[in-house]
Amino acid sequence: QVQLVESGGGSVQAGGSLRLSCAASGYTYSSNYMGWFRQAPGKEREGVAEIYTDGGTTYYADSVKGRFTIAQDNAKNTVYLQMNSLKPEDTATYYCAARTTRGIWFPRLDSRNFNSWGQGTQVTVSS
Repeated sequence: QVQLVESGGGSVQAGGSLRLSCAASGYTYSSNYMGWFRQAPGKEREGVAEIYTDGGTTYYADSVKGRFTIAQDNAKNTVYLQMNSLKPEDTATYYCAARTTRGIWFPRLDSRNFNSWGQGTQVTVSS
């Protein structure tokens, strides 16, 4: 059974930093595709960043490019999201996602590319 457990959320002032972690278990981590999404109240879930765990290729939403970094630690089956220069508009619940099965591919940062989700961790950025 696939399990994704996020941690690292919290409250921070604008300009601050947070690092989110997503510990994965229950599947072959090393050859998969993982991502971070976020959802603010009253808004749709949006893709933030993605990484191929086999090779480390990354992709970012324009809104976070240059501020957020997705990275992996394959020895720990963990993916991180380092968030710097945080803005109030980054406030949301952040979700880790994994693609662990085969299927058709949708455009990058599309939630339909992922079949497993974590429970979410809250990030609040105050001005």
